[in-house]
Amino acid sequence: PAHAMASLYPFWQNDTKTPKVDDGSSPEIKISIPFIFFGAPYRSIYVNNNGVISFNALVSQFTPEVFPLTDGRAFIAPFWADVHNGIRGEIYYRESTDPELLRRASKDIRKHFKDMSSFSASWIFVVTWEEVTFYGGSSTTPVNTFQAVLITDGVSSFAIFNYHEISWTTGTASGGDPLTGLGGVMAQAGFNGGNITNFFSIPGSRTPDIVNIEETTNVNIPGRWAFKIDGREI
Repeated sequence: PAHAMASLYPFWQNDTKTPKVDDGSSPEIKISIPFIFFGAPYRSIYVNNNGVISFNALVSQFTPEVFPLTDGRAFIAPFWADVHNGIRGEIYYRESTDPELLRRASKDIRKHFKDMSSFSASWIFVVTWEEVTFYGGSSTTPVNTFQAVLITDGVSSFAIFNYHEISWTTGTASGGDPLTGLGGVMAQAGFNGGNITNFFSIPGSRTPDIVNIEETTNVNIPGRWAFKIDGREI
């Protein structure tokens, strides 16, 4: 039988898109329910082109650093690297309380977290980086498609990362090869709490292994990583 593969949550042409500018971000997005990240409730988020969803401040930085950062930024990084959607690709986002989407999210959380068998999502935020290439690349250089899904019931918060296709790791300003997007300072995936104590890096971050993240998992579905992120520990 075919191996289970991470399937992306749906994204639509009428989703909001981030601007097609280098190192760009969405405007501040006021969210309808507090999202708890490492014990702190946040009421606004930014979708940043460079593979990061941040709280309270946008992140334009294009070369990833090792977590933990010491500068107070709190963010979620499905794939922090130098994306340039002005060359190729789109970045879609949507906040939703659509019952069908919430049902799907609830089912996934119950499946991936055995101690959350009665979890019922009340809010979801889906960000999809579709066929984006890297800074210094072209319309024919490799592309990445990946997604972050934030899910909460107002108390427990989760992040699901879905990696559909990862073909490059690095923009040319971070030392990447202009044809392959490999080498240099490679992508970082994980969570930075905005203090020095709370952080988590997905294994392989900032190494050549990160290009294979669509084959790895912590929930037995290649290309999917799922995390409970409201507490002190991921």
